Amino acid sequence: MSHIWDPDRYLAYADERGRPFVDLLARVHAETPKVVVDLGCGPGNLTALLADRWPRASVTGIDSSPQMIAAAREVLGVTWEVADLRDWARPDPVALRAPVDVLVSNATLQWLPDHLALLPDLLDRVAPRGWFAFQVPGNFDEPSHTIRADIAERAPYAEHVRDVAVPASHEPADYARLLLDLGCEVDAWETTYLHVLTGADPVFDWVSGTGARPTLQALPDGLRGDFEDEFRALLREAYPADADGRVVMPFRRIFVVAQKPDGVRV
Repeated sequence: MSHIWDPDRYLAYADERGRPFVDLLARVHAETPKVVVDLGCGPGNLTALLADRWPRASVTGIDSSPQMIAAAREVLGVTWEVADLRDWARPDPVALRAPVDVLVSNATLQWLPDHLALLPDLLDRVAPRGWFAFQVPGNFDEPSHTIRADIAERAPYAEHVRDVAVPASHEPADYARLLLDLGCEVDAWETTYLHVLTGADPVFDWVSGTGARPTLQALPDGLRGDFEDEFRALLREAYPADADGRVVMPFRRIFVVAQKPDGVRV
């Protein structure tokens, strides 16, 4: 079963999800790029920041979710495209495509198990002296993910979710070494944000819009409710609310900004 993204649920924490994009973009020092691409643009609210920063550039947002692109089309000044970024990265000798001056991917590559091997192809789409910047979550050993995985391994859920998409990432040094070996200048770092959330089950609300969504959608109606009830209860234990109903959720993210060498095709 292919999961379907819900733009409204994703945007429930738009400010928290958007801050890493802004922090990533702050390290991209392009001045007057002509072509800017956002891979995995989601509902387009962050892609709009690219158009605002570089108003003379041709800005394109690409996402594999028709639902996300439908929501993004409300943002003006950007070209939107439904496409798999793996197809976009694939060399195409027939259709000559303009090199990209700034290529951005925010919280997307973690959904591709082979994304480390994909980085050279993505970099190949970038113009000499152009910029390739991406951010991926690095919190997959936190309870927000491990609890879901533990429940999903048990009967009666396992047979339904065995093949669902599960996000994963590498360490900052892994990305840095690969891009350094390709001749890039690399700035890689990590940040742990402390998100202060409120509501009855705020951590469940967060993960059910992103990392846990494929699992929840793959379960039949008769099992999904039981899974969610247990998941919510264990998340409440792992992330207890204080006396004022606030939950602090640590969220580690990994950032990489690479500037491509001059005149080198990778």
